[in-house]
Parts: sequence; structure tokens; C-alpha cells
Amino acid sequence: MTASTCPVCTLDDILQHSDHWECSTCGHEWPREDAAESGFVVKDAHGTVLADGHTVVLIKDLKLRGGSVVLKGGTKAKNIRLVDKDHDIDCKIDGTAMALKSCFVKKA
Repeated sequence: MTASTCPVCTLDDILQHSDHWECSTCGHEWPREDAAESGFVVKDAHGTVLADGHTVVLIKDLKLRGGSVVLKGGTKAKNIRLVDKDHDIDCKIDGTAMALKSCFVKKA
């Protein structure tokens, strides 16, 4: 895999070394494991990258399947856990385990 852009100058003239990437424009170097090789990336509705332990906020009302319960927009989910499934966020809201899609949340 190749790095797409330099994290400092955002240009795409990247040199690939055995253990790191190097920008030939600005000279910035960074380890290869920080690039896209480290696994899947989960982004919220606004494009912010999420990580385990973050707090997210629902951006719209969500009706739960199989009932009449509705999660209101603005509800916080603390200490999320990212999973590589259809619903990519596992969390607890008001003590109840939930699986959410990242397109319905924003980072708090």
C-alpha cells in the first residue's frame, strides 16, 4: 500500500521506504504503521475519524428496531468501541448496549 498524502504539507509526492514514508516536498517522515495499513477507519457524519473510547452524539432521532422506543438526537454515547461490522460502533446508551452506524453520529 502507499500513503496518499503527506500529513504536514498535504502534497502527494511520497517516497516509500521499508519502515517509513517520506515526503519528497517538505522532508517530513512518518512510520508506515500510521498509514492506511493499520486497519479500518471509521468516520462520523462530518468526516472526523473516530477511535475507541471517544464520546459521540446522535445527530438525528433513531427508532429502535422491534419497538416504539426512539433515541433522541443529541443523546451521548460515551466510551465507544469500534467494530468491523455493518453497524460499526458498539456502545451503551442509558445502560443499554447498542450498535450504531457511524453516519448517524458526530464526535463530541
